[in-house]
Amino acid sequence: MKEKFMKLPNTEEWEEIANGFNTRANFPNCMGALDGKHIRIVNPQGSGSEYFNYKQFFSVVLLALVDSNYCFTAIDIGSYGKNSDSNIFRQSALHNLLVKGKLSIPNDQRLPDSEDDTPMPFVIVADEAFSMTQHVLRPYAKRNLTTQKILFNYRLSRARRFVECTFGLLANKWRVFHGAICLDSEFVVEVVQAACDLHNFVRVRDGFQFEDTLSCPLEDIPVLGTGGAPLTAKAIRDRFANYFTSPAGSVPWQFDMI
Repeated sequence: MKEKFMKLPNTEEWEEIANGFNTRANFPNCMGALDGKHIRIVNPQGSGSEYFNYKQFFSVVLLALVDSNYCFTAIDIGSYGKNSDSNIFRQSALHNLLVKGKLSIPNDQRLPDSEDDTPMPFVIVADEAFSMTQHVLRPYAKRNLTTQKILFNYRLSRARRFVECTFGLLANKWRVFHGAICLDSEFVVEVVQAACDLHNFVRVRDGFQFEDTLSCPLEDIPVLGTGGAPLTAKAIRDRFANYFTSPAGSVPWQFDMI
């Protein structure tokens, strides 16, 4: 089931995912939305405070990349609750493949109908808890923002909502996530993995109930210091921001949403 319902996409499948985000979220060249959530557990014997998080309970972290169909594309499970999203992502197999150029990411493409012919990379959208790279975009810091930057943050949040909704669907479908899981940590990982695999299976077979996307009992990960973004990453984000306020990339309602 895992190979059928959760496997890393090939180049053509990344392009299909990006087309989905462009259609449903008006965010081109987007190959996924990334976030992490705490999975509440009973403290494993002998683990001390490793699993104790900033919300004052014990947890492991589920880090997930999702597509615009609310399906999991890649997950990382089992990191200590005390860790931040950014650190977990840097230590994940997904990040390792991304850094080594082994994710079969499509070649850079010009943004749709853009007057700027500069090819743009395919990107993952994330929140401010993550470090920004050439392939990972986060919002502008919320201080002294221009209208263009505010609009970029809004457009990014529209794409990011798919991962929030996916977590909501997962938690509302599988009630094991509504309380602390009382198992050894390795079995917790297996339970969460199985739930994510089953989520994709059910999502493909049955669709979803919209109301299940509106709430999520899983806790967010804290925003810790992530350091400054590389200049190249900042330039890429600025180009997306320029595009979203251009005739080619703007949407009619965006100014009503800020």
